[in-house]
Formats: sequence, structure tokens, C-alpha cells
Amino acid sequence: MTTPPPSGAPIRVLIADDQEMVRTGFRFFLNAQPDMTVVAEAADGKEAVALARRERPDVCLLDIRMPKLDGLEATRLLAGPDVADPMRVVVVTTFDLDEYVYGALRGGACGFLLKDSGPTLLAEAVRAAAAGDSLVSPSITVRLLKHVTAPQPTAPAPAPVRPAAPTEPLTDRETDVVRLVALGRTNAEIAAELYVSLSTVKTHLSSVQLKLSARNRVEIAAWAWQSGYGQPGG
Repeated sequence: MTTPPPSGAPIRVLIADDQEMVRTGFRFFLNAQPDMTVVAEAADGKEAVALARRERPDVCLLDIRMPKLDGLEATRLLAGPDVADPMRVVVVTTFDLDEYVYGALRGGACGFLLKDSGPTLLAEAVRAAAAGDSLVSPSITVRLLKHVTAPQPTAPAPAPVRPAAPTEPLTDRETDVVRLVALGRTNAEIAAELYVSLSTVKTHLSSVQLKLSARNRVEIAAWAWQSGYGQPGG
């Protein structure tokens, strides 16, 4: 696995999208962050894989629908289970079809964002990926949980891997955070609602992720819904 950037060094990012305007917007925003720098851009999946292998960025931002090689296959080639030295990939796309989300997560992606999630969440996803964490758009998190909680009469869509029972009980504050994750709140919204700092929310989520052996936000939310915390006031 690609090691996190040295302390103080900017997070090196690769952007792959077939729309030049999207690449330009992402580049301007990410380069404006004091802790990030865009080191490569690609207009198709094949070029993205080649550039990523050459430049070894800390985080790869991949669109799904790209020429020559789509983002899901590019993700598998860069971060899949058969990759000896997998990279950190965040899929950023207009399309939130379930098969894309599942395919990205199964292919090794550590994040899945919609392009309309906003720049703040994009930066948060890049930082989370660089630190070895995961971030999935809250709106996607909530919708995916329907596959966990709703009965499926025929051929259900593959559900995310469900976390095991916690290795130790969650604290009351961790439970509060988990409940809000299950309701689709962002970290910033959780901080505002609980009157705590953003760093405190991230600390609680890291602890919860460890206790649940969860790989990402979806699995934390899935546990919450299965445990009865998926409804307001639950």
C-alpha cells in the first residue's frame, strides 16, 4: 500500500476525467489547498493507469465513464486485491448507480463521491484517503443501506460487507456520531449538531472504525442500521 506522505509534505493527487472543465475545476480547487498539489491529469482510463504507475501519487481521483478504460477497471488495476502495491483511489462521478458504487468498493477504492458533493467533501475525501481512511458520499451511504435493511424478493444486489460486532462497546458519544453517520450527515454537520470540533468527530469515527473492523463509512452506517440506530431518535 502506498505510504502516507511525509509530515508537512503536500498530498500528491492525480485527476482522471474525460471532461477538461472538470479536471480544471478540480485542479484549481485542490492546488489552492495548502496541503495538496496536483501532479498529473489524464483524459482517459488507460492514460490514468500509466500516469499513476509512473508518478505514484498519494491519491488518485478517477471518473467512471472514461474512454479506452473505464474508472472501475482502472481502479481494479491500481488498487484491486491482486495489486502488489495498491494505490489509494477515490472515485468521483456524476453517476451513483448501485453497480458503480459496489464495483468501485470491491475494486479497492477507498472513497466514492458524487461530483455535486461539493469541494469541501472532495478535499475531505482526499485527506482521508491519504491518511489511509475512507469516505463515501453520505447520500450514497444512506441509499446503499436499503440493500442491508430491505427484504429483496429476487436476486438482491450485492450488499457491502457488514462489520462484525464491536470488539468493545461504543461510548455514548461514539454512538451519537454513528447514528448521525447512518442518517447521512457529513462530518461537518455532525460536528455542528453535537457542538464538537471537526477533529473530535474524526477521532470518534476512527475509534468506531477500529472497534467495528469497518473499512469505510458505509460499513459503519450498515452496522448502525442493523443495530437500530438508523432512524432519527433511534
